[in-house]
Amino acid sequence: MHDDISLTTGRVKRVLNERIRPSVYSDSVPFEVSWHELPGEPIPAVEGIALDYTPTQVGAAWGAAWGTTWFRLRGQVPESWAGRRVEAVIDLGFDANMTGFQCEGLIYRPDGITIKALNPRNQWVPVSESAEGGEQLELFLEAASNPVLLDYHPFLPTEQGDILTSSPRKLYTTRRMDLAVFEPVVHDLVLDLEVLLDLQAELPEGPRRMQILQALDNSMDVLDLQRIVDTAQAARDRLAQVLAAPAEHSAHQISAIGHSHIDSAWLWPLRETIRKVSRTCSSMVELLDYDDEFLYGMSSAQQYAWLKEHRPEVWDRVKKAVADGRFLPLGGMWVESDTVMPSGESLVRQFLYGQKFFRDEFGITSAGVWLPDSFGYSPALPQLMRRAGFEWFFTQKISWNQQNKFPHHSFLWEGIDGSRIFSHFPSMDTYNSQLSGEEVAKASRQFRESRLTNNSIAPVGWGDGGGGTTREMTGKARRLANLEGSATVKWEHPNDFFDRAQQELPSPPVWVGELYLELHRATLTSQHQTKQGNRRTEQLLVEAELWAATATIYAGAEYPYERIDALWQTVLLHQFHDILPGTSIAWVHREVVARYGQVIEEAEALIGAAQQTLAGTGTTSLTFNGAAFARAGIPFGAAGEICAAEHEAVQIAEHEGGYLLENALVRIFVTAEGLVSSAIDVATGRETIAPGQVANLLQLHQDFPNMWDAWDVDKYYRNQVTDLRAVDSMELSREADGSVTLEILRSFSNSKIEQQLVLAPGSRTLQIKQSTDWHEAEKFLKVSFPLDIRAEHTIAETQFGYHQRVTHVNTSWEAAKFETSMHRFVLAQEPGFGAALINDSIYGFDVTRDSTEAGISTTLRLSLLRAPRFPDPETDQGRQTHRYGLVIGADIASATEAGALLNSAARVIQGATPVAPLVTLDGEGLVVSSVKLASDRSGDLVVRVYESLGRRARGSLKINAKIAAASTVSLLEDALPEDGPEVADAEVRLALGAFEVRTVRFGLAS
Repeated sequence: MHDDISLTTGRVKRVLNERIRPSVYSDSVPFEVSWHELPGEPIPAVEGIALDYTPTQVGAAWGAAWGTTWFRLRGQVPESWAGRRVEAVIDLGFDANMTGFQCEGLIYRPDGITIKALNPRNQWVPVSESAEGGEQLELFLEAASNPVLLDYHPFLPTEQGDILTSSPRKLYTTRRMDLAVFEPVVHDLVLDLEVLLDLQAELPEGPRRMQILQALDNSMDVLDLQRIVDTAQAARDRLAQVLAAPAEHSAHQISAIGHSHIDSAWLWPLRETIRKVSRTCSSMVELLDYDDEFLYGMSSAQQYAWLKEHRPEVWDRVKKAVADGRFLPLGGMWVESDTVMPSGESLVRQFLYGQKFFRDEFGITSAGVWLPDSFGYSPALPQLMRRAGFEWFFTQKISWNQQNKFPHHSFLWEGIDGSRIFSHFPSMDTYNSQLSGEEVAKASRQFRESRLTNNSIAPVGWGDGGGGTTREMTGKARRLANLEGSATVKWEHPNDFFDRAQQELPSPPVWVGELYLELHRATLTSQHQTKQGNRRTEQLLVEAELWAATATIYAGAEYPYERIDALWQTVLLHQFHDILPGTSIAWVHREVVARYGQVIEEAEALIGAAQQTLAGTGTTSLTFNGAAFARAGIPFGAAGEICAAEHEAVQIAEHEGGYLLENALVRIFVTAEGLVSSAIDVATGRETIAPGQVANLLQLHQDFPNMWDAWDVDKYYRNQVTDLRAVDSMELSREADGSVTLEILRSFSNSKIEQQLVLAPGSRTLQIKQSTDWHEAEKFLKVSFPLDIRAEHTIAETQFGYHQRVTHVNTSWEAAKFETSMHRFVLAQEPGFGAALINDSIYGFDVTRDSTEAGISTTLRLSLLRAPRFPDPETDQGRQTHRYGLVIGADIASATEAGALLNSAARVIQGATPVAPLVTLDGEGLVVSSVKLASDRSGDLVVRVYESLGRRARGSLKINAKIAAASTVSLLEDALPEDGPEVADAEVRLALGAFEVRTVRFGLAS
C-alpha cells in the first residue's frame, strides 16, 4: 500500500480543529452581562455579590493589571433545551497557552457558594445535567486580571510586577459569555481522536499504527461535517475496536495523580495565591464529582490553611473530599520550600508544622515528601525526612539539568549521615502532565529501572499558576487505562505507588550526596535582602524559643506558643522555592522584606521580655549568649558579666602605603588598595594568602544568562571580570576594646562600597562589614580570597553538618558545579592547616583550583550581589549590607564555632543576677540546635543536638531542672519505639553517629 500517513493525520487534524471541537457546544444563547470594577484589593464574595452592577457587552475591554472585576451573568434556558446538558461557556480573553499565568475567574451562585474556576483551559461551568426549559439563571464571576509576565518573548524587564508601578491600561477583552448545550458524544469523539492521533505518532510503522490510521480514516468517512452532532456516534463506533485493544503485558504502568503545582508566590503576590488556591480547589472538587475514578493531590499545609481562613465554603468541600479519600494531602510540609538555604531547624519546622496541620485537620500523616519543583536538594535531607517519619521522597526538577542526565528514576538517596530514603523521579520529566501521547511514550521510553520494575508517577494537571486537572485529562486517562501500544494509566495514591515500587525494587540503586540542580545556580544570590531576612529570622526564632523556655522553667513565665508558632509559619512561608531563591516579582520581595522586619521586631520583643524576666531588676550588666558556643566565657544559654580577656591590643604599623595589623594569633598586611596580601598564623608562621595574590578583592562580572535571569548564572560569566582596586579613601581607627578598624571607600560605575576591616585582640578572624550602594544592571559582584592551601575538597556547612565537594573538574558532573551553596561557612584545608570564610547572609560561592610555580592554591569567592532585570527589574538596587570574615588557621570545629558566633548577637540587659544555662552539652563536636517547649503544649522540654564534625561522638546532655522522664523522639516530637536514653542526675548520656541529629524530650518534675 502507498504511504498515506500524512494525508490521514492531516485530514483528521483539520476536521478535529475546524468542525468537531466547535461542535462540542451545539447551541448557545448569550448571557445578559453587567459588571463592577473594583478600585483596589479583592473583597469577600458576599460583598462582591452585593455590589451595584452596570450593564456591559461582550467584547468590552476589562481589567487593569492586578485588578478585580465582578461580572453578573443572567440568562434563561430556552424551552427547546429541556432535558439537555447545559453549561455556561465563558471566555474572558484567554490565551490557551498561558494557563496559570494570566486572567482567571471563580464562579459563584447567588448564595455565595463557589461552583468552579475559569482559566484558559477550563472555560466551562456546569449548569444542569437535564435542564428545565424556561429556567432563570444568575451567576457571579470574580475575575482577576493578572498580567502576563512570562510572555512569548520571556524574561523582558517589566514594571507590571508590582501594583505600585503597573499600568492602568485594561489588559483583556471578553469574547464569550453564553449559555450553551453540551454534546457529550462530540466531546468523547474529540478525546478519542486526540488519544489515537497522539498514540500513532509515537508508534513505529507496523500493524498497530496502520490499524489506528485506518480506523481514523474510517471514522472520518462516516462523519457528516454539516451534521457533526448527529453523526458523532457513528464516527466513534469506527474507533471502538482500536480503542478496545488491550495493552501488552510488559507495558509501562503510570500511576497518575491529579495535580496543580500552585507556586505560593512567583509571578503574582501572596494575596493572589490565596485566590488561585480557592479557584483550583473549587474546580478539583467539582471534577471529583464528575469522574468517580479521579484522585487529586495537593501539598503545602499553608495553602490548606489559607483555604480554611479565606474560603470556608471551599474548605468544607475539600475537607469532605479528603475524608472520602479522593482529595489527597501530600508532602507533609508547610510549603514546598527551598531545601538548600533554610537552616536545619527551618526544615524540621517545615515538617513539624505541615504534619501537625494535616493531623489536626484531617487525621492524616503524610508518608512522603512531595517536592516536584525546588532548585536542588540538600544532602542533609534524607536524614531529616527519615527522622520526621517519612518513607519516600518525590521530585522531578533534576530532569532540568543542563549537562548531565540523572541516572535513576527509582532509587535510594543517601544523605551525609548515611540515612537513605526511597526516592522517585517521574520519567516523563514533568509535574504538569496533560497525558499527551508524547508524555506517555516518554515515560515508558526513559524509565531507567525497567529491568526490575516498570512503574512511574505522572502528576497530571496545569500548574505553576494553578488550574489543575481538566475533564479532558481524566477522559484521556480512561482511554489509556488499558490501550495497546501505550503505557497504562490509572489514578493512584502516591503511597500505593511507592509501596509497590519498593516491593518490586528490593535492592535499588543508590545516589550519595546532594541532588545538585545544574541550573538556577544564581538563586543562591538574587534578592539579597530576602536571604538576609531569612537567616536573621531563623536565628532569632531559635533564640526566642531558648529564652522563653528558660524563663518558663526558671521563673514560671508563660510560654508564648501562639506567637512563636505564628512567627515560624511566616518564616516558613517565605522559604517557598520562588521566594527565598529571589525569583519572584518585585511586589513579592517588597512585602517579604517588610514581613521579615515585623518578624524581627516581634522576635526581639519575645527575647527581650524573657531575658528581662530571667535577669530580674538590678543594675548589673548581664550579657546573654544565645549562640551554640561559649562567648567571652559565657556558656550557651547563660547570662553573666563579661570578664575582659587579657589580650594585648592589636598592633598597627604602616608599611608601603598600607598597614600591618597584628595580634597574638595572626599577622595581616593590608595594601594601599585595601586588599589583603598576607595573613599569617603567628604560631606556625604559615601564610594563608596565595603567593603574589591579594584577598578581599571585589570583582564585577557581566551577568546576562541565556534564560531565566533571576535564576541562572551561566559559566561564561567568568570570561568578563573587572577587579575593583581603586580606593576613594582609607582610614584607620582603634576601638576601646583594643580592636582595629580599617575603613575603605570605593566607587565604581554607579555604585559605592564601604568596607570596615576589623581585627580584634585574640581573634583569628579578620571580619569585614560591608555596605554597598548598588546601582548596577546585569552585573554579578563577588569577593575573592586566593588561599595558599592545596585543598582536595571544599567543606561547606549545610543543615546539621557539612558537605564536601572536590575542587577539581575531572568530570562533567564536577564541572557543572561552578556555583555551589553553603550556610555559615566554607572551609579550605590541607593536612595541618586551613582557612575558612564565614558569613551572616551569604549562600553562594565558587571555588577554583589554581596552579602556579609555587604549587596548587585554592581560590574561594563569595557571591554578594546580582542585578537581573526579570522578573524584578530593580533587583537588589539600593543599600545592601553583608558581614563576612576570613578565619586564619581554621578547621571544621573552629569554622563551625566562628560562623555560629557571627550569626548570633550578644545582648546586654541590666539585671540582678547571672543566669545559669538550662541546657549544658558536653562532647567534642556535639552542638545544640534548639531548646524549646514541646509543640503539643504539654510543658515538656525538647532539646535537639547534632554531631558537627562528621565522626562518631559521645557526650552528655544535662538539664538544670528536675527531670521526671526522658525519651528520644522524632523530629515531629513523637515517641519512638527504641529504648529511651540513659539518664542519671538530670543528665543524658549520648552516643551519636557522624552528623546524626538527635531530639530528646524531657518530662519535668513538678
